[in-house]
Amino acid sequence: MKVNKIEHIGIAVKNLDTAIPYYEKVLGLECYRIEEVEEQKVKTAFFKVGEVKIELLESTDPEGPIGKFVEKKGEGMHHIAFAVDNIEDQLVDAEEKGVRLIDKTPRGGAEGLDIAFLHPKSTFGVLTELCEDKNK
Repeated sequence: MKVNKIEHIGIAVKNLDTAIPYYEKVLGLECYRIEEVEEQKVKTAFFKVGEVKIELLESTDPEGPIGKFVEKKGEGMHHIAFAVDNIEDQLVDAEEKGVRLIDKTPRGGAEGLDIAFLHPKSTFGVLTELCEDKNK
């Protein structure tokens, strides 16, 4: 597997409207995009810190993955995402090296990225997302 950079860090929050002001007023960042990803039952807000993005994740359904995460673990870091090329090949490579995949094939994510997750039981407890921007 070859990782190009950290694409973003995902942080689960209960409510974007109450979380965004912290990032804007306290940290001085600018929320440049809010987007709902219906398939994942999540609403996202993005901030840039240099080359890395912070993605806030608010569940739109208590039974969705973020809703379940917040219910079980509370608000906080949810995942780290790495930018890759040829995401399909990277998934094959990871699986061949014994990594358990959540997604065997990429799916659509926020900002038009193709995404796939690696299971935290295979990544030392860190939910890991691979992202590819096929439009670049």
